[in-house]
Formats: sequence, structure tokens, C-alpha cells
Amino acid sequence: MAKNPQLVQTSSINLSDLQAAKREWSQRLLQAPRASGLRAMSMAAGAAPSQNVVGVGIGEKLVDNKPAGVMAVKFLVQVKYPEGQVGTKHQLPKTIGGLPVDVEQVGLFRRFATKAQTAPATPPNPQQKFRPAQPGCSVGFRDPQDQFVMAGTFGAVVQKKQDLFVLSNNHVLADENQLPLGAPIFQPGLLDGGNANTDQIAALTRAIKLRSGNFNKVDAAIAKVTQKSLVSNSILFIGPPQGTSTAQIDMVVHKFGRTTSYRAGRVTSIDTDVTVQYETGNFSFANQIIIVGLNSQPFSAAGDSGSLILERSSQKAVGLLFAGSSSHTIANHIRDVLRALRVKLA
Repeated sequence: MAKNPQLVQTSSINLSDLQAAKREWSQRLLQAPRASGLRAMSMAAGAAPSQNVVGVGIGEKLVDNKPAGVMAVKFLVQVKYPEGQVGTKHQLPKTIGGLPVDVEQVGLFRRFATKAQTAPATPPNPQQKFRPAQPGCSVGFRDPQDQFVMAGTFGAVVQKKQDLFVLSNNHVLADENQLPLGAPIFQPGLLDGGNANTDQIAALTRAIKLRSGNFNKVDAAIAKVTQKSLVSNSILFIGPPQGTSTAQIDMVVHKFGRTTSYRAGRVTSIDTDVTVQYETGNFSFANQIIIVGLNSQPFSAAGDSGSLILERSSQKAVGLLFAGSSSHTIANHIRDVLRALRVKLA
């Protein structure tokens, strides 16, 4: 029987060696000082790895944009410079201790904005009012100074004891650590025509603080529903989640979000550290899921933050979407989210 030498090479690579190399280079590159925040200035993509690299993970090496059958340490860069255009001191390693290395261009990772109007959604329209409110639809807070209106995505209904909560991102429900507990949450979000006088469905209960200078694991928050009858756990167009599972490389997943509605994608990494640009600064996250869309479509866009990501074949939740670029989506592992918030899927 003929053997594929690439697959033989894959089997000989020790995962723990890849993980150790990833941790070393993640600390070296992602914790380096760089420009901070949308409210300050965008990160300038320079050839220096400390500025150009936005993620370090483990994934399958691509050759001519095709899977090569070899697991590698992956450097995700804003710009992939051609050979010969980068000086020696700015070159990324071609191997790390004999381990394969791959460099993939992904653009700039941003938490998905919630304040800009976006392209029309496809039916069912997630930007309309739903009663009961369903995961996948528009949700959001009110700026205390009324300087902007916003909307993100209602990810899932979760519970603790007898109480039910709306699950989404910190930046969708708590404005990046800035809102007090008890702040009202509306469906639809005010950007999508929600009425602050009539459309409150929940109140902010807990937000996992986003921290600079250290790696975060999740961008997550919950808001206790004001009446249980106001929410359903059935995701628009998809149905209720059937428990949780662990994301795997090449897993086919799907989600329903406020902006792009239904999209399917493929998991390309389950252990990537990333630096993400927020309104209030740049935050680094460890061990994140990376997803690319199927059928040449992006998996998500601005306003999809907070969407629950499920394995398509089992309907089990695997991730909580929170950021990305025009080509790649980033998600927290759902079990990290639920553990941090001390809740379970309803």
C-alpha cells in the first residue's frame, strides 16, 4: 500500500512539542507592546513580528493554500510579505526546533463592532423584535450618555439553579467592562430599532473582566431575564443546542448571528493565542478556536459577536463567537465560557 510521506510526518510530531513551541512564541510576540485600541490608533502592520503577528497557534500547514497533512506551529499575520522583502532580523523562523512552521495572512483581528449598520440579513430577520426572544437575534445595551446605539447577538439561554440568563460577550452586554451590574439589556438592540422604554428583556448580572497585560480566556457576560417567558432556548433557524462538545480541527460548524444570519464554517485551529483590537485597548486571548467560512463566504461579520457556534452534525455547542477579521473568525471554547460564568446551557 502506498504511503503519504506527509501523513507519516504528521504522526511523528509530538503534540506537546507543538504546544510548548506555541506557548514560547505566543509569550514572545503577543505580549510585546503595541498601539492600543480603536479609540487610540489602529495597529500598524509592520514587518517586525511583534507588530505583524496577531496569532500563534497549532494547525495544519498549508502549501499553495491547500492542506499539506502536516501539523505545524502557525503564525497568523496581518500581512504576509513575499520572500526577500523582509530583513533578516524581522524574519519568522522557518522551523522551531525541527517542528514545521506555517505563516498565514489573516488581516487585523478586531472584536466585531456593534455600532455600525451592516448589510441586510436574510430571513428570518435577526434584527427584528422576537417574543419570546431567541438566540441568534439582535440584543444590546444602552449607552448611558446616549452617544451611540449598538447591537450584537444573543448567543444562548443559560441557567443557574432556577434563574435564566441571556449569554453573549462582555463587549455586547457590558461595553468592555464599563457598564454597572443591573444595566438593562434590550431585544432588539437599539441600533436595530429597539425601544428603551418597552424592549428590555434582561439586566446585566455578570461580566468576565477583560484584562490587559495577561492572556484572557473568554469575552463573556450574562444578563438575568426579567421574565422567563420572554426568552426561548431555540436558536433562530437552527433549533435548541443539544449539549456541549469540544471543537476539533476540521469540524464543520454553524451559527446564526445578528448580521450574517446563517453561516457554516470549518474549524482550522483549536489552540491559537491572539491579540484582538477593542474600543478600549488591545486584549490578548489564549487557546482560542479559529474558523473559516465554507463556500467562499466569511463565517461572520460585525454584529455577529455573541453567536453560539455549534457542530453541525450533532447540534452541540462548541464555541462563543467574539472577534475576527474579514477572513477568519475567533471563538472562545464554550466550556471555558460556561465554567467562567458558572452556568449551564438551558
